[in-house]
Amino acid sequence: MRQQKRPLGLYLHIPFCRSKCIYCDFYSLPSAEDRMDRYAAALCRHLMETAPQAAPYTVDTVYFGGGTPSYLGVKRLKKLLKTVEKHYALSREAEVTMEANPDSLRDWRDVRALRRAGVNRISLGVQSTDDAELKTIGRVHTFAQVREAVDAVRRGGVKNLSLDLIYGLPDQTMERWQATLAQVADLGPEHLSCYGLKVEEGTPLWRMRESLVLPDDDLQADMYLWAVDFLARRGYEQYEISNFARPGFASRHNLKYWTLQEYAGFGPGAHSDFGGVRYAFVRDLAAYCAGVESGGSILSESERISDRERHREYLMLGLRTAAGISRRAFESRCRTSFDPIEGVLEKLAAPGYARKEGDRWRLTPVGFLVSNQIIGQALEALETERRRRAEAAERGDYRIR
Repeated sequence: MRQQKRPLGLYLHIPFCRSKCIYCDFYSLPSAEDRMDRYAAALCRHLMETAPQAAPYTVDTVYFGGGTPSYLGVKRLKKLLKTVEKHYALSREAEVTMEANPDSLRDWRDVRALRRAGVNRISLGVQSTDDAELKTIGRVHTFAQVREAVDAVRRGGVKNLSLDLIYGLPDQTMERWQATLAQVADLGPEHLSCYGLKVEEGTPLWRMRESLVLPDDDLQADMYLWAVDFLARRGYEQYEISNFARPGFASRHNLKYWTLQEYAGFGPGAHSDFGGVRYAFVRDLAAYCAGVESGGSILSESERISDRERHREYLMLGLRTAAGISRRAFESRCRTSFDPIEGVLEKLAAPGYARKEGDRWRLTPVGFLVSNQIIGQALEALETERRRRAEAAERGDYRIR
């Protein structure tokens, strides 16, 4: 009997962008067009070298992230896709996503060329429909260009469009956020991501934080809850803390991260969870290219994840999703009692942070706002139970259940 291949996602990091946004802490390089050809060649070579390890797998998702992949140009992107198609078992139904900025994807003929090459999902970084807000955070596009890009995507034949938004921007009011969501929903995307602004240390935003007026935590929470309710009324199902989709359009690639499926990343700063090992590559374009070209090391970290850590991740990531976690699935996978976790969640049901349906527990939108604290409590309860059982075993008391 022929063994069925396991699914695998590929992530290709494209670290080029027109300019760096003030909040961005991803590895990306503005004004580095002269390095694109060398990088594309190195990326193709790395893909080919890794392909034998992926022989037991079927690639069912490919994700071009950045940076701004659309800045790499249609010709280079097509070459990368051709390399994947030639050297990997690429599913005919694979989801192939490309991130893009609105100012760099306004020609429908480029979209058509990419679609014919295999791209069937485009994620546009909109962030806001208010041009003043966009300028404040260093975005180089306008909302008029967003409309042009959406039109190009549709005219180019791509039927799966995702739009990214950020709430909690400098000087943003609830009214402005509501206007942004309404205008974006009117564009009819299949998928929306709504992220709260994070002030990451080391970014320009971090250095500017004292001089900017940022919405406080309470206002950010109100913005989030309003978005959840509004998008539900517009036909979008929440399937993860920050992600909403029309039925059938949840991001299959991103779901891999939240359900502990395997993925292999390529490019500087890219992370992987592949073959039982979690690893990442150097956040340095020149070092990455040189390493690939010479056969040298390009790893920045690598570790084999223990079963115990996997169980913790399964809990943490499962509670981030709208599907939540079930007793049966948890105990089957982790081979440990769900009781300590259920004890935590039961206490959170009355105040409305969690709810139970059958044997499955889910966090509510209000619960998502404090998910880090809830997950922390659940992990602590799980660890306390593990220590209790270990201590009982040391005493020879096997009656503990």
